[in-house]
Amino acid sequence: MSLVAIATCAGEAVDEHDSSLLTAALATRGIDARLVAWDAPGIDWDDHDLVVVRSTWDYTERLEEFVAWARSVPRLANPAEVLVWNTDKHYLADLAAAGVPVVPTTFASCVDDLVVPEAEQFVIKPTVGAGSMGAARFAADDLEAAATHLASLVDRGAVAMVQPYLDQVEVDDETGIIVIDGVVSHAIAKGAMLVVDEMDRSGLFRAEAISPRTPSTEELHVAEAALAAALAHLGMPGPLLYARVDLLPSPDGPVLIELELTEPSLFFEMAPLSADLLAMAIEARITER
Repeated sequence: MSLVAIATCAGEAVDEHDSSLLTAALATRGIDARLVAWDAPGIDWDDHDLVVVRSTWDYTERLEEFVAWARSVPRLANPAEVLVWNTDKHYLADLAAAGVPVVPTTFASCVDDLVVPEAEQFVIKPTVGAGSMGAARFAADDLEAAATHLASLVDRGAVAMVQPYLDQVEVDDETGIIVIDGVVSHAIAKGAMLVVDEMDRSGLFRAEAISPRTPSTEELHVAEAALAAALAHLGMPGPLLYARVDLLPSPDGPVLIELELTEPSLFFEMAPLSADLLAMAIEARITER
């Protein structure tokens, strides 16, 4: 029987929906899948036919350690070189340079680097982060508060990114397109994260309002372009085991806000066959060995 590790982080029911559906789908294919914290001591990762990175959501405060772990795992999906590039959102500059429509983004390693976009509101958040933690929204004239927030990020060793706030998301929601083994599986709508009340935060992410969505043709084109540009930049033939392409509505059409190739929720419950699609792709990678 094949043995697969589903890499997660320590804690109770970290990703109970996706993980339970995936392990069940793998079991029907005769694959023994086990949830293992990526930083668990005493694990021989070489014992596994494949290690699938899933809910490793605590890596953001320990990026160097996480990257070193990824590089040490012999059979990892998505591969370590993808994770190294994708865990720091400077990758948005690479995709924008390749012609992908991306939310306009500048980066700031100190307060003097702050460039306020031409928008009524803007967002400051760390380049290494997940679940909108550390993100805050400011009015264009609220520079003192913005500088204070940016300084707080820099003080803890982060680089900040600055983007205009696209308020159309409050009407039309964010779109997340889930791609499994290079094929679109399903999509979700996500309510605007920066209108979530502070009391709805947890230690790893903010609460999310999720529902199924049928992506538009234009959104699918942007998703395809983003994934193609990522693979070209990394010099990889692809396809990747999984990806989630997060898009925001803008006056000029959908724009990329994140390309999630490391540990995105895939929302299997929104598409009953999607867990089996990933299980099939995992099985194929094991067989190819």
